Amino acid sequence: MSTAPTPAADTAETPEPRGGLDRFFEITRRGSTVGSEVRGGVVTFVTMAYIVILNPIILSSGVDVDGNSLGFTQVAAVTALTAGVMTVLFGLVTRLPFAFAAGLGINSFLAVAVVGQVTWPEAMGLVVINGLIIVLLAATGLRRMIFDAVPIQLKLAITVGIGLFIAFIGFVDAGFVTATGASSPPVGLGVDGSVATVPTLIFVFTLLLTGILVARKVKGGILIGLVTGTVVAVVVEAIWNIGPKFDGDQVNPGGWGLSVPELPASLVSIPDLSLIGQVSLGSFERIGVLAALMLVFTLVFTNFFDAMGTMTGLSKEAGLADEKGDFPRIKSALIVEGVGAVAGGYASASSNTVFIESGAGIGEGARTGLANVVTGALFLIAMFFTPLVSIVPSEVAASALVIVGALMMAQIKFIDFSDFSVLLPVFLAITVMPLTYSIANGIGAGFIAWVVVRSLSGKAREISPLLWIVAAGFVLYFARGPFEALVGG
Repeated sequence: MSTAPTPAADTAETPEPRGGLDRFFEITRRGSTVGSEVRGGVVTFVTMAYIVILNPIILSSGVDVDGNSLGFTQVAAVTALTAGVMTVLFGLVTRLPFAFAAGLGINSFLAVAVVGQVTWPEAMGLVVINGLIIVLLAATGLRRMIFDAVPIQLKLAITVGIGLFIAFIGFVDAGFVTATGASSPPVGLGVDGSVATVPTLIFVFTLLLTGILVARKVKGGILIGLVTGTVVAVVVEAIWNIGPKFDGDQVNPGGWGLSVPELPASLVSIPDLSLIGQVSLGSFERIGVLAALMLVFTLVFTNFFDAMGTMTGLSKEAGLADEKGDFPRIKSALIVEGVGAVAGGYASASSNTVFIESGAGIGEGARTGLANVVTGALFLIAMFFTPLVSIVPSEVAASALVIVGALMMAQIKFIDFSDFSVLLPVFLAITVMPLTYSIANGIGAGFIAWVVVRSLSGKAREISPLLWIVAAGFVLYFARGPFEALVGG
């Protein structure tokens, strides 16, 4: 966040910690308070809670090669469990306020592209292998070396790109931006060019209210905005009975996008954790070693660079990164992130990774892992209160994403655009992320352009050899479709 306070550790005088909790999480040292951490943790959870509903929707929609699908309630339970455990673990090990949950890019890839070739247990086995590879790369220091090889200009561009990506996700989730179905323009404003639905209007109301509170530096501004927007949404739904956007085969363009903001008939449900351990490595026999390895390669690249980019952006947002873009306990962070992929695969929740929505909590003041403990505890509680979690509509949560995107956009002022060999790669990294809905794609475009343009502009010696290797890997990543077809043939 551009207005983030400079961590006290970087000042001449380090304040004395106020007890064991403060000392362990370095709360005072980072210019935070317990109240700010708790608030930030709650905001992060409220902003991320949709994943407990959305991840089951995505994963349960995929029918595997044997005609089997995952149960919605079982996926909801393991989604909350894995997010809670990994978020708490990351907070305790790294003391950083980066929450975990099932990665949206990977779960969609599994449901759409992978399970058409293998079974669900085999698909989750590939996710586990992906996680083990990432852990190995992090433990050996190779992942940190790649991280260090990235120029600061690209690290800043990644932060800005993620900000635009977060905002774009918010606009789409709110129905403020929609697909037109036409070749030009591919997206448009609201429904037929106007903001005509009540849920989208509530998004606009929540966004403006939250923006005013943040601009006036009101403590808890984002949380107040989210709570107020949810209350208004519940009242509006009770009066007008708007209903969901999709109800079976029926489509209501003016309905709520993901969850209807109404009080559920039952607040408590017993979690079904039967999916834990449903993992198989039979994909190598079913589709062949080369084809399975290409799927693993895609998972690793997506997981690796999505997480790297997200942590870079969040650490900048929190004011925890130094002038090179490094942040505290980076090696531990990279290892635990890999463990999240293993845990997510083992629980059949899909790979768990750092969530860009953590920026909402950071925007609320979170600077330490204590916020993660709060967020993680709420996810674990959510296992038993899945109906209650669904009260917050995606249109309200989306307002916080747009606010955070605006805050992260401010990092662009630290990039020197006077050199076009810097400008073009940075521009591509920033724009490709939201336009392709992928952090990894934006990073890849930026890396490849940096290596090609800078090297042919007489600056080849300034480029790390590792960056050349990674750029070559991204070329293969972008061309994986034809390559997979060639291997399959």
